[in-house]
Amino acid sequence: MFERITRREEADLFIAWIAISLSFAIIKIAPYGILGPVGQVSPVSALIYLGIALLTVGIGFILHEMAHKFTAIRYGFWAEFRKDNSMLLVAVVLASLVGFVFAAPGATVIYSNTADGRGLSREQNGRISAAGPVVNLLLCLPFAALLVISGGLSSLNGNILAQIGLAGIQINAMIAAFNMLPISILDGNKVFSWNIPVFLVLILAAFGTLVASFYII
Repeated sequence: MFERITRREEADLFIAWIAISLSFAIIKIAPYGILGPVGQVSPVSALIYLGIALLTVGIGFILHEMAHKFTAIRYGFWAEFRKDNSMLLVAVVLASLVGFVFAAPGATVIYSNTADGRGLSREQNGRISAAGPVVNLLLCLPFAALLVISGGLSSLNGNILAQIGLAGIQINAMIAAFNMLPISILDGNKVFSWNIPVFLVLILAAFGTLVASFYII
């Protein structure tokens, strides 16, 4: 399976992973960006935030893109992730200036099999697009279990495992919710074009989980 990930794709995934992880770590260190009030965060705490971001974003972002890739391969098409340097820069700058992450690190590009005259159908495109957000929603479950096992929200202070659990839920919910927006080239637009009921289930699950992770749990 791993032999289907090219060297260029590995490099693109790595660079995007680092940039997005850094963005999420920055908003934990300076929630309002450098333009707003900045609290006192020790170097150790900053490194912990970065470590948690690297772990949770790494799992959520990479598995999201791999879900697209291997679903496309299952349908007989080749697919590779390609980073977008401009959007990665925007993500880091926005996080630094205003404490907001706009994570559009690139996309998994699907190459149609034009040699045999077979193109990507609307259903195939919808299923491939849905695969990423579905993986992120499923990943919320083990992170939620980790949070509960580690003592729940009451144990967040000083409990790294509980912090990883909560961050894993929030970041995966963010990735799923953002990608399910029915606009432009995002997954939600392709899922909506394929199957509206599936789109509604996924977008409601994504935003419901996101809201719950910040305001309920």
